[in-house]
Amino acid sequence: MRKNGFISKKRILVTSLAAMMLLSASGCGKTEETAENTEAVTEVATEADTEEDTEATETEAKKATNTDTSATDVSEDEIEVPEGYHLVWHDEFNGTELNEDDWNREEHQVGWVNNELQEYIPTDEYAFVENGELVIQPKKFEDEDGNVSYASGRVNTQNKHDVKYGRFEARIKFPQGKGYLPAFWMMPQDEDYYGQWPKCGEIDIAEVLGDSTTMNYGTIHYGEPHNQNQGTYSLASGDFSEEYHVFAVDYEPGVIKWYVDGEQYYETSDWFSKWTGGNEKPYPAPFDQPFHVILNVAVGGDWPGDPDETTPFDEKGAMYVDYVRIYQKESYDENVEKPVKVLEMREADETGNFIHNSDFSVAEDLTDDVDWKFLNLNGGKGEAEIKDGEIIISTEDFGSEEYSIQLVQPEMPMEEGCKYKYSFEAYAEEDRKMKAAVTAPTANWIRYFDDTSVDLTTEWQTFEFEFDMKEESDDKGRVEFNMGNQGSTATIHIRNVRLEKID
Repeated sequence: MRKNGFISKKRILVTSLAAMMLLSASGCGKTEETAENTEAVTEVATEADTEEDTEATETEAKKATNTDTSATDVSEDEIEVPEGYHLVWHDEFNGTELNEDDWNREEHQVGWVNNELQEYIPTDEYAFVENGELVIQPKKFEDEDGNVSYASGRVNTQNKHDVKYGRFEARIKFPQGKGYLPAFWMMPQDEDYYGQWPKCGEIDIAEVLGDSTTMNYGTIHYGEPHNQNQGTYSLASGDFSEEYHVFAVDYEPGVIKWYVDGEQYYETSDWFSKWTGGNEKPYPAPFDQPFHVILNVAVGGDWPGDPDETTPFDEKGAMYVDYVRIYQKESYDENVEKPVKVLEMREADETGNFIHNSDFSVAEDLTDDVDWKFLNLNGGKGEAEIKDGEIIISTEDFGSEEYSIQLVQPEMPMEEGCKYKYSFEAYAEEDRKMKAAVTAPTANWIRYFDDTSVDLTTEWQTFEFEFDMKEESDDKGRVEFNMGNQGSTATIHIRNVRLEKID
């Protein structure tokens, strides 16, 4: 989720540690403030163990096939517990209403965080149990004067099921529609223990944008200044809004791992906890305290953008949660040390250029995370083709953001105190604008070279920019060309891209 004050930034599939500029509306939902260290919260007691070798049930078989119906009712002894774990708590939503002994309904006003448009209303109109599922259903209202408003549901297990370390898992089908930001995520039981968000820490298990329902984001937020590490999982086939999938996080001392359908796609051990003027707290703070589960569907806001005329507010716009389960190991070793970060700086080629395939002589795969990558985000619809020593980007819909049509190359070695030159040749089939930048995906999306607009004409032009690297050295810089939402869908041609260190 995101926090108020967030400015929307670029996104990309990540397999390494990532700390991005997004702020979390999930967050604590309060303003940041310095907080004194309070008495440590205690871990909740676990329930009786279940057998590790329990046979797979019909629910698990259906989970594997991701069929579009909710699981049949299962009892505790039918749940297949991951090897090495025992079941702490679960809700299969088998009753006729939300069990408020397990769940709290939240109430928040419009714009509470992230400039979101929905009001969270704590009734079963927006979060209810039906057919063995928890359903969170956003709604749209229009008065006689044409004023539009939105309402949705948000529930959590705070002070009812807070667990320090464990595997948190849910089987979910996400909503589809522009402007939706549903989430399955975690916050600490005591949000003041290390200080208000983001110092308190946050773990986002699954977030799927309603207009990009084949990609899932897993994230942690922490620190002051705010940092985040993020990984993403993209479906090779299928859609998170059309099938159920199982989303999980293993939260252990010094390491957090994310899974989709049992496949690990990201892990991180790199975080810290401190506030301005204070000392850094002992690692692995803030992720060394009990966390609880939150489920919600946000409407609009800084990251997903506003709904449009295509956004459904029927069953397609709802989030369906088949179950939520929490497992733990018998014990956890908290005697861990913060890993030392080692930079692996890419070497320049014989001409001094850090860009791979800079002349587009190789028709590489533009969908993987190696060298050039082409992205459609936030409603953008376009295609890219490498041909005859150039890359050609055609756009059908430029989307809602400048980065909705985007070409990037990661792993740029940015060395503190050095001067760089960034250059490329480009033209468009009609006069139009494009933005270029060198960014920091693992350092809050700061700009090593600021987003810079260039005016493309129908003739090839050479663009050259020099900039000083004033930030800490970074082996994960990224060059970007942003071609979305700048008033034109004209096709763009780019060639001879260079990033070189000149001092």
